[in-house]
Amino acid sequence: MTRALTIADLRALKGVRQILTMHVDSAAEAAAAAEAGIEMFTCEVDDQLPKIRAAAPAGFIQAAHMQGTIHDESSAIREGFRALELGASCIYFAGSLRLVEAMAKEGIPVSGHVGLVPRWSTWTNYRSVGKTPEEAAAVYRKVKDYEQAGAFAVEMEVVPVAIADWITRSTPLLTLGMGCGAVCDAQYLFSCDVLGTGASRMPRHGKRYADLASEEARMQRMRVEAFRAFAEDARSGGYPEMRHEVHVDEGILEAAKVLIS
Repeated sequence: MTRALTIADLRALKGVRQILTMHVDSAAEAAAAAEAGIEMFTCEVDDQLPKIRAAAPAGFIQAAHMQGTIHDESSAIREGFRALELGASCIYFAGSLRLVEAMAKEGIPVSGHVGLVPRWSTWTNYRSVGKTPEEAAAVYRKVKDYEQAGAFAVEMEVVPVAIADWITRSTPLLTLGMGCGAVCDAQYLFSCDVLGTGASRMPRHGKRYADLASEEARMQRMRVEAFRAFAEDARSGGYPEMRHEVHVDEGILEAAKVLIS
């Protein structure tokens, strides 16, 4: 499509089909994902955001600020609008509900986060969240809190399938599922897992579709080999050759010397 996806477009897909979502780190990844049919992107609010927007002009971009950037109502509103001006479609925010509400009241679209929230994993460890009745009820209540605060969507990360399905059917919010089976409104993965470039262990819900890490290592070896060949060539006198140089007649040099004498 020729225009960027809107919240209205995404809401129209709830219960119809899943929205494809990818976390991207660069404009090149965004362009590739857009060409492949990925509709929603997540990224950081940094100098890559405008480039990602330019690379995926029709995509819906969910952008997250560095932790601590948004810390009160004033900074939430200021930084929220700044991210929209840089190209974001909405703000991803896993912090205080009062700050979600502050942005939502100003018309800034906000997406929350429940289940395993890596930023707050010190409280849960890296594990599935919602496997007990108490935890499942807590995830449900947090989604309802996001509803009340004015969010339009919520990421659900590593929540058991039955719980994620129950919540998705019980909320008007769009649910972005990562590690929740195929029951959420969006299916969400990180590009590093898909491309095989992640530095950490592949999560249970991840799936590698390419091995760019090996390809990048091969290319790095090629760089080293080429630079080493240049260095050895220059030291041995093999470079530069006559064909790499520009020469003039001896008379030009003598004439130049006369001009400065």
